[in-house]
Amino acid sequence: MMIIMGWSLLVWIASAHLGISRLTLPFTPIGILGSALAIFVGFRNNSAYGRWWEARQVWGGIVNSSRVLARLIITFTDSHAHQEQYDQERSEAFKKRLVMKAIAWTHALRLHLRRQDEWGILKEYLTEDEYQQIQTATNKPYALHMSIGRDIYKAMANGTLGGFDSFQMEGQLLALTNYQGSAERIKNTPLPRQYDYFTRLFVMLFALALPFGLLDLLPFTWLIVPVTILVSGVFVIMEHTGAANENPFENQVTDVPLTAICNTIERDLLSALGGQEIPEVTPSEKGYLF
Repeated sequence: MMIIMGWSLLVWIASAHLGISRLTLPFTPIGILGSALAIFVGFRNNSAYGRWWEARQVWGGIVNSSRVLARLIITFTDSHAHQEQYDQERSEAFKKRLVMKAIAWTHALRLHLRRQDEWGILKEYLTEDEYQQIQTATNKPYALHMSIGRDIYKAMANGTLGGFDSFQMEGQLLALTNYQGSAERIKNTPLPRQYDYFTRLFVMLFALALPFGLLDLLPFTWLIVPVTILVSGVFVIMEHTGAANENPFENQVTDVPLTAICNTIERDLLSALGGQEIPEVTPSEKGYLF
């Protein structure tokens, strides 16, 4: 916008004060360019918002599948209380361990997508050995799912779980894995660069040509400066809006609020587990949830 303002001032000074003639351009081709540019920017913005909304849907699915997984862990474990091999202490430890790992997985996926190196927060949900094993993994959310899977089949072997319990739990782990893959696809496959490059290029060309087309349209030549800033500013803001929504996992104010969603999952799962201290709701920062 500073470049646009400076350029429109330069055009006005050259036309009105330096006496440079033949600066005027017909407005018709500039208007056609503006109409085409509006369509191009609108397409880019729709594509960017589609990526943002898909990311939000993915995390909405993670919330639901995490709740279902925790419910299955708790109810299936408790359902075997009448059996001879039931060990209450072992069963309670199993429930807590798996629910904590499910919570750890959501935080690990959040850090994984945002490429943050704050893995120390996982210590709260894992044993020291489990945490050290996770540290060596290249894909830490996937490593946590591997650990949950091993725990499920150990529980099947020692009688904590039984029957077809593992099948339904595996179904939810599969759903969570699919959501992780969808989120990684959005993260690792940006909108094609030509849309970003040519959108910015055409916006700048339109803004640079606009003051020449306004010279003969306005009653006072100095009006080309505020009018150019106003009209070009609309296109600049639209272009930046698309750029901001394009990448929903960058820990910016325009992103999907992963920290707040993880907090919701943690609160719900700990509440279902019972007897655990429930964290406070993640507060907004200057009106934004991260």
